[in-house]
Amino acid sequence: MTAALVFSGRALGTVPLAGWALAAASSLAVVALWRDRRARREAIARACHEVRGPITAVRLGLELCARAGDLEPPRLRALQAELGRAGLALEDLMHATVGAASAARSRARPGMLERVALGSLVDEAVAAAAGRAEAAGAAVSGAWDGTAAVVWGDRLRLAQALGNLVCNAVEHGGGHVRVRGELRGGRARITVDDDGPGLPAPVADLARRPRAGRGACGRGLAIAVSIAEAHAGSVAAAPVARGGRIVLSLPARAGDAAGSVGGG
Repeated sequence: MTAALVFSGRALGTVPLAGWALAAASSLAVVALWRDRRARREAIARACHEVRGPITAVRLGLELCARAGDLEPPRLRALQAELGRAGLALEDLMHATVGAASAARSRARPGMLERVALGSLVDEAVAAAAGRAEAAGAAVSGAWDGTAAVVWGDRLRLAQALGNLVCNAVEHGGGHVRVRGELRGGRARITVDDDGPGLPAPVADLARRPRAGRGACGRGLAIAVSIAEAHAGSVAAAPVARGGRIVLSLPARAGDAAGSVGGG
């Protein structure tokens, strides 16, 4: 069976329908290959972004420790967490080179879930960002307020998400970066405030932008959003009288610093 090819009212010949089907299948294969390569490039870019961030934090943190003579356990744990984030990024890079789906790599890893004390997570994120903040002419502080909270999740991934939010605030907001966490009605709310102009667009828009339009800030946000959603949480900007504010929200329960869960 054949089909007539018509242009400007004149038949230019006949083309077998099987040829049209083959051409369509080839086009679909090309589109699928292009999308796969684009996904791999973005996954590799994310991994490189995540390797650079923790390594920079550790280097600047060690320099700050050397000057201040402070290598106490809390700061060492914070730097160790940053190295763990770098290890995750290398793992993601390995998966990207063999074509694993990029979305899956930002989610909680099966078998790695545990009760995570969010107060400790906040303390470590602040300590890890201290060296970067000093180098940028900024300051960073923070603490958990009120009832301690725990969340069931991947500790390193959650540290990765919060670390990206704090890092973005230091680099793109500046001034005094303030990190605060609290438990409200079954959800933990961690706010990151800075003295900058705020985000140029809603978080969801920045996270969805094509890779060329994201920049470092957008890519870090996209990673944080993916991790939060994998933990049934969210990342969003919030109105504030001055500066910028971004909020990481997660389902959580009351629990002590060691991660044991209270009743309720």
